[in-house]
Amino acid sequence: MSNGAKLDCTLIDALVNRRSRRFLQGMKMPSGPLQFESRQEAVPLTEEEEATLAFAACGITGFALGDLNYARGEGGTIMANFVGRTIPSGDAINSVSLIVTNDEATYWIKRPQDMTTADVRDLAALAKERRFVEIYRRSRVKIKDGRSAPPVEQPHNLPVNRWSLYAKGASYFLPVMELTYLYINALLEIFGEWNGYWLIDERNRFKPAGIGRFAKSKGGHLNDDMSSGRAFTVQILESHVSEFMATEQGMAVQNIALTAHALGLGGFPHWAAHPSAWFEEVGFDCRQMPVPRFLGMSEALTKVAGLMGRKQTLPVVERLRRGGKDLFKAYCPPCFPNMREAVMAVVEQQFGENGTYRRSNSLGSWKSPKSVLGKAEPPSKQAIEATIAYCEYIYSRYGRFPCYPMPFKTLLGFQAGRVESSFYEEYYDPAVGEFSKPNATMEPAMS
Repeated sequence: MSNGAKLDCTLIDALVNRRSRRFLQGMKMPSGPLQFESRQEAVPLTEEEEATLAFAACGITGFALGDLNYARGEGGTIMANFVGRTIPSGDAINSVSLIVTNDEATYWIKRPQDMTTADVRDLAALAKERRFVEIYRRSRVKIKDGRSAPPVEQPHNLPVNRWSLYAKGASYFLPVMELTYLYINALLEIFGEWNGYWLIDERNRFKPAGIGRFAKSKGGHLNDDMSSGRAFTVQILESHVSEFMATEQGMAVQNIALTAHALGLGGFPHWAAHPSAWFEEVGFDCRQMPVPRFLGMSEALTKVAGLMGRKQTLPVVERLRRGGKDLFKAYCPPCFPNMREAVMAVVEQQFGENGTYRRSNSLGSWKSPKSVLGKAEPPSKQAIEATIAYCEYIYSRYGRFPCYPMPFKTLLGFQAGRVESSFYEEYYDPAVGEFSKPNATMEPAMS
């Protein structure tokens, strides 16, 4: 069985020659100055090719170095775990998962935290042997028969991509980020005594966002001096979280693009940021929220709006479930009974008996992981309680967490397939590059 790829392409070659090559075998551009119809049948990617691209996006590579200061107040314990992937991740949370869809099926790719310690070690070892097909088979969960494809029309997609999306034979890669763990983890850090940040709600007359009793002016530990430079609005903080995590998605897409070129494949990244279309298509749980409530109006005003006939709703994406179990969950209800339990779950996963910093078989790149991690101190009681108070405030007032973006978010997708070289030979200057010569050959790897 062939389950490895020999890439005849250096990294610099891939960077210099990286292009979006949208026109694949079997496609048709029906109008415009580049009107063209492929004379070849669409041929799906091999499992080896698809597996290699999936690994490039977010494959497990081993353990993060974690070369930080773990003394109290120095910030090292913001690291949530120590498993490394092909892309960097804020706080090593590995917030981004991957959805892969083709003509046959749709898969969700598990993250390190969705696996056992033994699985993580096995997959890292398989990566060193380039056994990407085996990694792919052990990491994916089939969530739907056939191709998943939201509508190509507005507002689900942009007109510029309408002609080319969801091509027969192509494989589609969609990074999905989960915001709530990183959000809570960041709160535990900024609410620590050594930071003492202050958060106010710009949609509620700039009042403290549930943390008033922790103010220094009232004997608490959070710096409520607005001139201190340590005050944020809820919107600014949530924008930072979302933008910070968007880079993780972008790096996954860039890895796919470079690897597709190295494999001699075509493809292109594109807008896939509709807030709910992809989630509804692949079968995430969503609930409908009245628009006034979504905008932060009180429950009483929401009821008044309903009586006035304003009954429009918006979907709130909640989780991905199969077989009665959460595959991809957010750290908020309904995956947890309340925000207190969601916050405590984050603390427990890092500092509980079997957490990242306390488990007997501690993971890490150090010669003695336990001697490093065992000395790390958990967040203080004050930091935990301030985090809980803030999260409970957001969920109570806005009926969701976070209150601006969804708990899950898509941004970019990547469609990969076999290039229709005749299209480029017809319309493009040969000096631009060769479009018919493959850059890679698939060769058997040791099983």
